[in-house]
Amino acid sequence: MSQTKVEAPFVQNNIPFRNIVINGAMQIAQRSTSVTGIGASAGYFTLDRFDMYFQNTAGRLTMSQTAVTDLPGFTQCLKLDCTTADTSIAAAENAVLQYQVEGQHLQHLKKGTSSAEKTTLSFYVKGDQAATYTCELADKDNTRQNTQTFSVTTSWNRVVLVFDGDTTGAYDNDNAKSLAIQIHLQAGSNSTSGTFTSNTWAANTDANTVKSDQTQFFDSTDRELFITGFQYEVGDQATDFEHLPFDIQLHRCRRYCQSWDFSGQTGPFAPGRTLSSNRVDAFFNCHPPMRDAVDAISDSLTVSSYYYDGGQYQSLTQTATSLVHNTNGGTGFAVRKTFSDTLTASKMALAQFGGTLVATCEL
Repeated sequence: MSQTKVEAPFVQNNIPFRNIVINGAMQIAQRSTSVTGIGASAGYFTLDRFDMYFQNTAGRLTMSQTAVTDLPGFTQCLKLDCTTADTSIAAAENAVLQYQVEGQHLQHLKKGTSSAEKTTLSFYVKGDQAATYTCELADKDNTRQNTQTFSVTTSWNRVVLVFDGDTTGAYDNDNAKSLAIQIHLQAGSNSTSGTFTSNTWAANTDANTVKSDQTQFFDSTDRELFITGFQYEVGDQATDFEHLPFDIQLHRCRRYCQSWDFSGQTGPFAPGRTLSSNRVDAFFNCHPPMRDAVDAISDSLTVSSYYYDGGQYQSLTQTATSLVHNTNGGTGFAVRKTFSDTLTASKMALAQFGGTLVATCEL
């Protein structure tokens, strides 16, 4: 009996890793699950790969990873909650939620060529009340921008924004920041006083960035915003959100941030060496290698003891902490601890840690 071979149809949704965004389901929060009083300075505070930018605002918010119970398929979201209002908006005031992308992750967009691809940004969003915000694609290599607005309701709604391809200015093919996907939450007249044109690539002009009648997030302490399912992909339509396994998302996030939590443990130990009569370098390996050399360390490490110098176990008194240097690019780094004890230089050491350590190499 003969058999007929049937070819399966090509399905666009089956393309793996089509979502350029890492941690779009908001599952990974290596630094913290909640930070209060945010607004005085920019930075990464909670969820991996999503940072906040502020300028000249008296408004403050809490940023947190929050459980989702009313959106099938998602368990976590990013929540922004206004805790201090700012209704006297300065001209140069800004509050922006952003996701930043390496240039080498964007080459398939063919930006800067006659074949430049359309791209689609989609995400699920809801708020405490109806609102309108502005989303910007900011080309950091060529100082260009494309902006659109989107609406928020009190129920989960999937926002889909299709952006035209840009035939001007290619993204650099490297591991530096090339694209920032920015959601403008608060904006002064320096950003709203120009001509807002939706879905048009142009040289960056601050005054044209934000639509003048958009919602100001810091207008009330009742204001809340919830976001999840953040996806940016090639094409002119949104595909189903690409759910990746938790371990894969964590592995990808660790290219930019790696954390070690030694709280409540009797160890572990990190190898090191005595650098001088009162200093010890402890070495940490990065798995996987980070995007580049570690550029920031934050820690609450305590050092209870060291094993060093001829096999004798010594208890030492820590007096200060500093980041010494980065070793071997993104593959590892050293943390220097200073002690009031007298040590013998150039000896092997094992550092016993408590507390937490976070190493970052963000865009």
